[in-house]
Amino acid sequence: MSCREHFSLSGSKASAAATTTMALTNMLRRRLFSRSFSSHDGPSRWTTPGHQERPNGYLFNRTPPPPGQSRKWEDWELPCYVTSFLTIVILGVGLNAKPDLTIETWAHQKALEKLAAESSSSSSD
Repeated sequence: MSCREHFSLSGSKASAAATTTMALTNMLRRRLFSRSFSSHDGPSRWTTPGHQERPNGYLFNRTPPPPGQSRKWEDWELPCYVTSFLTIVILGVGLNAKPDLTIETWAHQKALEKLAAESSSSSSD
C-alpha cells in the first residue's frame, strides 16, 4: 500500500468518524428537545424555560434587607461555616505537623550518621 492510498484511507476514516459524531450529536439534540418519548405532557426537566421571566440583578434572586436590618441566617449556615472553619484549621495544623518521610530526608540523616561514625572512628585512632 502506497502512502497516497494510506492517507486517502485515513481521510475517509476521519470523515466517517466526523459524520458519525455529527449524527450522534443530532440524535441526542433531537431526543433532549423533543417530548415525544416522554410519558407526560408537561415540559421536560431538561428543557424547562425556568420560573423567572427575567433576572432581577440580585444574587440567588434574594432581595437585600431594608437599610438598618441584617440578613437572617438560615438553619444550615452556622453548622456549615463552623465545620468549614474547623476543617481548615485541622488540616492546616495536621499537615504542617506531619513527619517528613521523604527519601531525601532519610538519605540525608543516614549520610550524617555515616559521617559522624567515620569522624568518631578516625578521632579514636
